[in-house]
Amino acid sequence: MKLAIVCYPTFGGSGVVATMLGTALAERGHEVHFVTYKQPVRLDLLSKNIFFHEVNVEEYPLFHYQPYELALSSKLVNVVQEYGIELLHVHYAIPHAYAGYMAQQMLKDQGIRLPMVTTLHGTDITLVGNHPVYKPAVTFSINNSDVVTSVSASLKRDTIALFDSAKQIEVVPNFIDMSLYKTEFKDCDRTIMAFPQERIITHISNMRPVKRLLDVVKIFEIVEKQLPAILIMVGDGPERFVAEEYAIKAGLKLKVKWVGNSTEIDRILCFSDLFLLPSEKESFGLAALEAMANRTPVISTNTGGLPEVNEDGVSGYISDVGNIEEMAANALKILKDDQVLNHFKNAAFAKAEQYDILKIIPQYEKLYHSVLASTKYL
Repeated sequence: MKLAIVCYPTFGGSGVVATMLGTALAERGHEVHFVTYKQPVRLDLLSKNIFFHEVNVEEYPLFHYQPYELALSSKLVNVVQEYGIELLHVHYAIPHAYAGYMAQQMLKDQGIRLPMVTTLHGTDITLVGNHPVYKPAVTFSINNSDVVTSVSASLKRDTIALFDSAKQIEVVPNFIDMSLYKTEFKDCDRTIMAFPQERIITHISNMRPVKRLLDVVKIFEIVEKQLPAILIMVGDGPERFVAEEYAIKAGLKLKVKWVGNSTEIDRILCFSDLFLLPSEKESFGLAALEAMANRTPVISTNTGGLPEVNEDGVSGYISDVGNIEEMAANALKILKDDQVLNHFKNAAFAKAEQYDILKIIPQYEKLYHSVLASTKYL
């Protein structure tokens, strides 16, 4: 099968998932073409089945904002014509599904039928997509996709509630390559970050308001009063300064370590004892899944897709948004006893195995073959 994948090439969850999906499909013998404005951060081009096509947006003084959708749709047409692409898979309804539809119409005039699968990841629906300015375009993009998938049952429910669409939505969850975590991490020396008696608690995010960074620090503040611990904060964003200031005023300056954006996420998680994710909204919770794959139990909220990933009382605990006292108490339940901690670590890993890439990729392949078969004679 020859397919094109359109995604954001950044560190965000949707781009990571799209890149992992394309790489796995290439390993299974499919020809995969990534079409975006920059090479995705986790894309390895050392494969005969993977291609990258850069979308160039030319500067033109007439436009106040450069028309990326126009450049993307034109590039898609060129790639389809040159490489004989059979299927288009776009991640995010706007601008990608919108541009994909325009490419379909241009190709249709040339007698080429290009079916399109659209995967909804969250922000394109619950935040940007629900804005009055963009809602008509998102609704149009969903309705004109051949197949629509969402990364969680929660996001599917949100989409149905927010948009006037009769389109059937298939739930295909995010995934992780568990083969990377079957053996112990070779460079997992926790003494570089903490003293032997200290527990290591970690948070990873883009530090936007929705991540509730102050809650992370306040949960840790309660925990640290009852047992020796440090907090590793990975990432950067608009809420970092406020949370950092609070930590200093609370006397936690030496206990909270801000490491910024890092490419060593697995190394940090491998020696972590607990992962905090008190988000206001998560369509899936890929960061939680990555923690669990590293045998790190999770304390999270019960919002969005998080309860589907983090099983309460098994891989960690879930609480209402803002209930920092309960989240701190649950953290202490896990951390105070070595035997309890090891039980949760093993259970978190077992839960993560349910989302192994080898179990999820066939679901996408089945959808691809289904849509190709249904459009073959149209």
